[in-house]
Amino acid sequence: MTIPPNCPTVDVEDDRTGLSVETLRRALADNLFYIQGKWPEVASQNDFYLALAHTVRDRMMQRWLNSSRNYLRKEVRVVTYLSAEFLLGPHLGRNLLNLGITEPVKQAVKESGLNFADLIAQEEEPGLGNGGLGRLAACYMESLSSLQVPAIGYGIRYEFGIFDQEIRDGWQCEITDKWLQYGNPWEIAHPQDAVTVNFGGYTEGYTDSDGCYRKRWVPGKQVKGIPYDTPIPGYRVNTVNTLRLWKAEAVESFDFQSFNVGDYYGAVGSKVTSENISKVLYPNDEQIEGKQLRLEQQFFFVSCALQDMVRIHLHSGQPLDRFHEKFAAQLNDTHPAVGVAELMRLLIDEHGIEWEVAWKITQNTFAYTNHTLLPEALERWSLALFGGLLPRHLEIIFEINQRFMDQVRVQYLNDPAKLSSLSLIDESGDRYVRMANLASLGSHAINGVAALHSELVKQTILKDFHDLFPGKICNVTNGVTPRRWIALANPRLAALYTEKVGDGWLQDMDQLRQIESYAADPSFRQHWRQIKRDIKQDLATYIHTRTGIAVSPDSLFDVQVKRIHEYKRQHLNVLHIITLYERLKANPSLDIAPRTFIFGGKAAPGYHMAKLMIKFITAVGDVVNNDAAIGDRLKVVFLPDYNVTFGQRVYPAADLSEQISTAGKEASGTGNMKFSMNGALTIGTLDGANVEIRELVGDENFFLFGLVTEEVAALKASGYNPWDYYNSNPQLKEVIDLINGGFFAQGDGNLFKPLTDNLIYQDPYLLLADYQAYIDAQDRAGVAYQDQDHWSHMSIINAVRMGKFSSDRSIRDYCQKIWNVEPVHVELKEYVQAQAGLEV
Repeated sequence: MTIPPNCPTVDVEDDRTGLSVETLRRALADNLFYIQGKWPEVASQNDFYLALAHTVRDRMMQRWLNSSRNYLRKEVRVVTYLSAEFLLGPHLGRNLLNLGITEPVKQAVKESGLNFADLIAQEEEPGLGNGGLGRLAACYMESLSSLQVPAIGYGIRYEFGIFDQEIRDGWQCEITDKWLQYGNPWEIAHPQDAVTVNFGGYTEGYTDSDGCYRKRWVPGKQVKGIPYDTPIPGYRVNTVNTLRLWKAEAVESFDFQSFNVGDYYGAVGSKVTSENISKVLYPNDEQIEGKQLRLEQQFFFVSCALQDMVRIHLHSGQPLDRFHEKFAAQLNDTHPAVGVAELMRLLIDEHGIEWEVAWKITQNTFAYTNHTLLPEALERWSLALFGGLLPRHLEIIFEINQRFMDQVRVQYLNDPAKLSSLSLIDESGDRYVRMANLASLGSHAINGVAALHSELVKQTILKDFHDLFPGKICNVTNGVTPRRWIALANPRLAALYTEKVGDGWLQDMDQLRQIESYAADPSFRQHWRQIKRDIKQDLATYIHTRTGIAVSPDSLFDVQVKRIHEYKRQHLNVLHIITLYERLKANPSLDIAPRTFIFGGKAAPGYHMAKLMIKFITAVGDVVNNDAAIGDRLKVVFLPDYNVTFGQRVYPAADLSEQISTAGKEASGTGNMKFSMNGALTIGTLDGANVEIRELVGDENFFLFGLVTEEVAALKASGYNPWDYYNSNPQLKEVIDLINGGFFAQGDGNLFKPLTDNLIYQDPYLLLADYQAYIDAQDRAGVAYQDQDHWSHMSIINAVRMGKFSSDRSIRDYCQKIWNVEPVHVELKEYVQAQAGLEV
């Protein structure tokens, strides 16, 4: 058919990329029909959600595939972020925001007769992380895309993520996280890119065709790694980077020989043991089997990642001796540290590269982020376990260590203390591989995650590495993405910011400093207070629905939500609650600001003291909340199942942010940043990023208390005796005696005795030493809250000075200080209907 030359042209939107409401409605209906296979009359809410998710994913595909092409360009250096955890949070809202299509999609959903909020609520949050480490990785992946830096995140596609938490009779109960039970519309499997990962067996020597002696690994078991790719779009840019998570499968899923002789369990045994590797996030490691599975998980995803990186590099036409020019690989803590030995193995054993060249490539590829100062958190593996699972890698580590020790002997004239401290092998007692030392030696750069933390790394756990390699350790303070933690979590506040300064602040948070001048405007402060109260009312409604506890949005919301751990000192917070409770019982007319104490966080399933702390919080809450004489003046709430969605509800509603860890124990923290970004004031010690937050917001807008790091060390060195603090402080003694008397345990004086005995006789985290200073700081906060107008002024200052803590700034620091990478703009071709056909 010939079209007349003067016939007007009609622009036709592609159903997979079009953004008009009409096209979006049509795409939604098509995906319900063709992807879900449902008529609207029989579709569930989850069907509608999945159809919407596929509609949004389609609109990322052109950006995603064009971004992936950049990985293959010879001149492009790619960041690979290796992390055992990625706590992503829900995808749908984030993807809509970053693509800039929230409003047309909302309208299309509404005109289709559906409720947008209901569809958003349908999404299962992937629990692929325990807390801060995994959430940081997710923020960094989003910022890498937003800054147009080519990047791939590598991790594990856990079938079951971190447990869902329920509270039963005040105790934590762990429920299986079945995040995949209804499917995951955001991921695409690529079985054609599967790799094989070896375990166990033995090594043997041989002579190659050039007459060189080499080693060969003969594995005892092989597992197949299947990659699943998830798009991570940047904010209002064309870049969509890839998060590649690996699933473990058996090389052969079914053994017909075993089946034919009647061994039915044996026929599928390989499938079961292989798939266990990616079955669940971090098993309890109290038993040897749990420790082995954890090491298997770490090696599995690192080997998959490095084999994938080698494949990409070779596909780009570059020789392997330039591998380090192609990739900047960041080790997110020590979990992926075995990658140092695995890259050496791949280069030497699989590709025939000489040792010295392979070591240069390895060191220039990797950089290592240290996340902890706690010695018990620095991973190490017994030689028996490590060698049994990874025999070739242990040989390589021994060789690396031998060459390094020869260097150290010359440098320090055979100083035994230096040799012992720097060795990759811990020779004291049972012998262990030290993963932090391996990561430090095998990387060209090491960074801490807050200014104080980085200095303490240099002075303590990696002091000898710092002395031997001055300049190798630097600081990159953590950050969080304002797209998730302000725009999505706090749309009312985001709208106010945009009204005053435009929407550029979402890409440059320092623009919010312009709002500081409004802090002096009474009408602006009133508006600020009203926004905060509305948010608190939303949370109060949620608390009542979830727990049955009625709280007042006019009370001070005093919030501590984070992983439950003794060093984070949730129990110090509870000692303050009991102190206030006793004061009110003794003097009912006492003039104090009403408070709602809100806790949230998960305890590791095998960490009894942390689980007892949860019971302690809930038990105190049961008494305080039901005391008619106290009424609404004090309320205690433990909100269960802390995750990203939980955080988006709670951070914006907080008035006071509890950051009360023992000085020198918290590496950085990121919850402190999320609270401050949303206008909460901090009560805290000089620990982690608290130091930098206080420097930015000013002493007068921060409630400081407690011993500083040097005082903590001096007190412990002098022989700290918590009993002295207990006996010399009548108020503290009264609080602990009330607990020991069973007042919060229905008369059972033994229930919390492990907790109070630990405080009185050991107190490793110095709660009793910091108790009085904490109470005094809390009193100052309570008085300050009663002057609502001034509190609003302080809240505004906290929020608008948080530009430094954007993850965009963190990523820029990594790019400049460590990775040496540049942004790469992604070009998109316009959709042309006449060119839409496939042409190979």
